[in-house]
Amino acid sequence: MTNTPTQPLDLLGIGIGPFNLSLAALADTTSHLHTAFYDQRPTFHWHPGILIEGTTLQVPFLADLVTLVDPTSPWSFLAYLKNHNRLFPFYFAERFHIPRTEYDAYCRWVAESLPHCHFNHQIDAVRWNPEHAYFEIDFTQLDLDGQAKALGRTYTRNIAIGIGTAPYVPEPLRPLADAPTVPVLHSADYLHHREHLLTTPHITIVGTGQSGAEIFLDLLRHRPPGHEGITWIGRTPAFAPMEYSKLGLEHFTPDYTRYFHALPEPVRDHLLPQQWQLHKGIDHNTINAIHEELYQRTLTTEAGESNWPDVTLTPGVSVRTAGRMGTNRVELHLEHTQQGTQSRLTTNAIILATGYRQRPIEPLLAPLDPYLRRDSAGRPRIDNQHRLILDPSIQGAIHVQNAELHTHGIGTPDLGLGAWRSAVILNSIAGETIYPLPERTAFTTFGLHTPTPRTPPHAPNTSTVPLPHG
Repeated sequence: MTNTPTQPLDLLGIGIGPFNLSLAALADTTSHLHTAFYDQRPTFHWHPGILIEGTTLQVPFLADLVTLVDPTSPWSFLAYLKNHNRLFPFYFAERFHIPRTEYDAYCRWVAESLPHCHFNHQIDAVRWNPEHAYFEIDFTQLDLDGQAKALGRTYTRNIAIGIGTAPYVPEPLRPLADAPTVPVLHSADYLHHREHLLTTPHITIVGTGQSGAEIFLDLLRHRPPGHEGITWIGRTPAFAPMEYSKLGLEHFTPDYTRYFHALPEPVRDHLLPQQWQLHKGIDHNTINAIHEELYQRTLTTEAGESNWPDVTLTPGVSVRTAGRMGTNRVELHLEHTQQGTQSRLTTNAIILATGYRQRPIEPLLAPLDPYLRRDSAGRPRIDNQHRLILDPSIQGAIHVQNAELHTHGIGTPDLGLGAWRSAVILNSIAGETIYPLPERTAFTTFGLHTPTPRTPPHAPNTSTVPLPHG
């Protein structure tokens, strides 16, 4: 597993989430590239705390690890189904969006089958060796309990960092979330605490995106009518549906990624917050299911009374401060943005469906910090090949996966672009086209091409204006 200085790897992947797993799967069928992928976890798991029964991926199954680049790959989702004798059931199920639990199982099958994926390996340091023109990687091999088992070092010409994201906890709630006995948890841990939450008198969900909606619906379905005891709040001005029109989805194409990357930095920074509904709204089916469940609970009872469920849904609300009350209650100080009003809410448990943030790559690359080129906000600059822009003295490449939102836009965390980005990285490392990629992927032309100079009015017009494309 450890490579010698005279035979360095062509590529070492740090982290084995869906994106680096896609890179590993596509590299597996590329015989002349020598690769390895390390992850400190004992096995692959994709957001296990929110694999709620009945929830599906928000992208079609074609957005697996490889299909949109290589449909013939042995690591496609359809190949997984065939391997498990489930092609015909899937065929008759007529599913385009698969259960999240099935996607998790598919990725785990790939990760356990690829010989160059190594779990229980913690990366400790990354250095550049200028004499031999390769990176030196120090790692610790862990035992099944996560304790240090052995130290090692390997060498590689190129790196792909895919260390993923971490649950985000808003500042006012961090002290409570860090306290072990306070009932404040992130949605990433929801299923681990669901049985206890179902017996809790009152629950507050903070966050009006897809995770918040799925948890609200799951709790609602498992709590008795008239005794739901759920409050759902969030900062967005509405419980808004995710943009899912066909042309809207073209923002998740390579065409838009290239367009966004070419924009000036201030324009990119201004544009990103405005696009929240493209990727932070709620799936239409989930919204409809919530409304249907709420409506059913208003139906008249045997006594002829009409009931309303004991729930409160309020958008446009932010949490100003929070404090503990006794052993099992929390008080939230709330502010309504549009009204300018403030209020207090006492609850027994808080679920933070507040999303995730990119894990910083700087601690991992501390020895290389002087070589990193940064933008005006101090963020790493990243080129159109998903490479960190480094000092020219560093001849190797460091590619990043899901760490380039500020340079490549909202498609960065989208599973549908994972295989395409992996192919871009492999083509770049190999210096040749291993995986041919389409020049055009969207009907939308996102920017104006440089116009052809106008012919003076007195001169005959002998030029032609090209049609916009790509």
